[in-house]
Amino acid sequence: MTQAHRVGDELPPLEIPVTRTLIVAGAIASRDYQDVHHDADLAREKGSPDIFMNILTTNGLVGRYITDHFGPTAVLRKVAIRLGAPNYPGDVMRLTGRVTDVRAGEPAEATVLVTGDNGIGRHVTGTVTVALPQITVGLPQKGGRGA
Repeated sequence: MTQAHRVGDELPPLEIPVTRTLIVAGAIASRDYQDVHHDADLAREKGSPDIFMNILTTNGLVGRYITDHFGPTAVLRKVAIRLGAPNYPGDVMRLTGRVTDVRAGEPAEATVLVTGDNGIGRHVTGTVTVALPQITVGLPQKGGRGA
């Protein structure tokens, strides 16, 4: 059975501890070797109090938030984000979302406004469009026998 999604629906929040390991692993995984994402001394030399999360890691976490909510068959169609306050080690990023559009079709699509806040402010704002499987509940499958 699938859940009906409506404009205005709120997604449950997701809290992600921002660890040094998450920041460095995300930078390595996305091949972002910029020193501010892995070397605290060089980050401080450049005016940052510590290393900070890169945009590609944030983008991946926003995508995870959406697919965790809509399920394993959901397909991200578009992720558009803008960064604000940096994510530093030792903080927690709290992602929240609200459905702003739902389109019927094959497949159906939903658009979600996502925000992520940490201890110093708004880290990320974005819009995600996700394709959802079109499943009819209560009708027999094509070629099948009625229930």
